[in-house]
Amino acid sequence: MATPQQIARINDVLHQIHKDITADLNGKQLAQVAAYSEQHLHRVFAEIVGESLHQYIRRSRLEVAANQLMFSPETAIVDIAEKCGFQSLSSFSRAFRATFGCAPGQWRKHLNTEDKPYLKDPEIAAAYCRLQDQHLPTPELIDLPAYRVAYIRHQGYGRNIRNSWQLLTAWAASQDISLLTTPDVQIGLHHSNPSRIPLEQCRYVACTAIEAPLRKAVPLKKRGIINEMIIPGGLHACFKLHGRYGELLPWISKIMEEWLPESGLVAKTTPAFAIYEKNHFLNKNEEFSLKFCLPVGFY
Repeated sequence: MATPQQIARINDVLHQIHKDITADLNGKQLAQVAAYSEQHLHRVFAEIVGESLHQYIRRSRLEVAANQLMFSPETAIVDIAEKCGFQSLSSFSRAFRATFGCAPGQWRKHLNTEDKPYLKDPEIAAAYCRLQDQHLPTPELIDLPAYRVAYIRHQGYGRNIRNSWQLLTAWAASQDISLLTTPDVQIGLHHSNPSRIPLEQCRYVACTAIEAPLRKAVPLKKRGIINEMIIPGGLHACFKLHGRYGELLPWISKIMEEWLPESGLVAKTTPAFAIYEKNHFLNKNEEFSLKFCLPVGFY
C-alpha cells in the first residue's frame, strides 16, 4: 500500500504533467521531480495511479487532442498533434484510433451526436433533457489571476467527489487560518471532457485557495493526500451557472458545443475550473452556484 509520502511525490509528478501537457515529459525528468530513480518512479506511479506513466501521459494528451479536434475546427490536425506532444501525424493517428476507435478526422464529426457517455447516468440524462431549451448566460472575458491551492485528486465524476471535498475541508479547518484565503475559495478543476470520456475515467481535483506556500507550513515528509499547486491565470471565459447536482455537466457541454465554436476563440490546453459560491458536493440540497472558467485564446 502506498505511503503518504509516495502519494505526495506522485502528485508532484501529476502536477508537472498537467502543467504543460505539450512538454517533453520523459521519465528521467519526472523522476527528478519525484526525487526517485526512474525505475522506482515507474513502479510507484503504476501502483498509485493504476496505469503506467507512459500510458497516463499518452491518454492525457489524447484527451486534450480530442477536445481540440472538436472545438478548434479551424486548426489543422497536424498542428493539434504537435501541440499535444506527438512527434508525427502518423504516430498521433495510430494512438488516437487505438484509444477512441476512429481516425482524428472522423472524431470531429461526433460533435452533434447524442452518444455522450454521461447520458448513461439517468439523473444527468434527465438534467440534459431539462436544459436543452435553456439559454447560456453571457460570459465575461476575464484575465484571471493564478491561484495557489491545496488540493486532492479524484478519479471519476459522481457523488463520491463529496468524500474528497469533506476531507479537504476537514484539513482546511485544522490549519492555521493565516495559511488560507479569506473568504474561503473552493475550486473544482475539470481535467476531462465528460461528454466524451466515461464518467468513471474523468479526472477531477478538489481545491481550496491558500495564501502561503504549503511546503513552508507542512514539511515535505508530512505531506500526503493533500498537496499544493498553482492553477494558471490568464484569459478565461467565465459563465455564472446555477442549478443542482446532475446539471453542471450538461451546462459544460452547451458551453463547449454551442458557445465556443461561435465565439471566435479557441480553448487552451490547460483545464477549465469552477469557482464555487455554493458547492453542490457539500450542500445538503445539492444545489450549486458557481463561476465556470474556460481558459481561452485567439487563433
